[in-house]
Amino acid sequence: MKAVILAGGKGTRLAPFTSVLPKPMMPIGDQTILDIILRQASRCGIKEVTLAVGHLASLMQSYYKDGSQFGLKIDYVFESKPLGTAGPLAFVEGLDETFMVCNGDILTLLDMQEAIAFHKEQGAVCTICSHQRTHKINFGVIQTKVGSFEVSDYIEKPSYDFLVSMGIYIFEPKILEYIPKGEYFDFPSLVKALLAADEKVVCFPYDGYWRDLGNYDDYITANEDFESMRSQFLGE
Repeated sequence: MKAVILAGGKGTRLAPFTSVLPKPMMPIGDQTILDIILRQASRCGIKEVTLAVGHLASLMQSYYKDGSQFGLKIDYVFESKPLGTAGPLAFVEGLDETFMVCNGDILTLLDMQEAIAFHKEQGAVCTICSHQRTHKINFGVIQTKVGSFEVSDYIEKPSYDFLVSMGIYIFEPKILEYIPKGEYFDFPSLVKALLAADEKVVCFPYDGYWRDLGNYDDYITANEDFESMRSQFLGE
């Protein structure tokens, strides 16, 4: 099975560190974020990986080379201009069977084999791995009647639950028909195009460990977690 890892973003939320390091090469303990993702991919049976690179691409290519140190075959797709999250897929060769796409800035204990099996059981063209997140509003929230200034409710510091994308997707090759080549195109646009065409899109709910490392607070927490959970992340 093949995986595409999106590693071309500038990582502005982690500046100034990402001025000199690509975001996927930011350290987690004595590993980089992408080191961990590649080791996990190899353990779950993925053999080939395409890195979609842009920002500081030459640094990533010189470090990861052909991927043999991870037991993988790695090749590269280079973005001469920003193509969004889905746009680079139009340039990846060999996506002729079920494949996985993963953001290069996440840390998780998701069982990739379990997610892939779920995708195939569902018969979907797209499976979005999802995670429950709670967002707390630290203000009193005012609700008004429709078309009026009259207050209908006042909620003090409410919390809202959302099912969010983990940045891990499993696709069938058919989705490539919906991606314009050489144009900026992101995953929300792709999902909406699939839904409009009545293609089957499902979500795989996961309630285990997941951090979005493009978020500075999550990045700091992930470094702390790695020290106590190293064997779980690396399979050691």
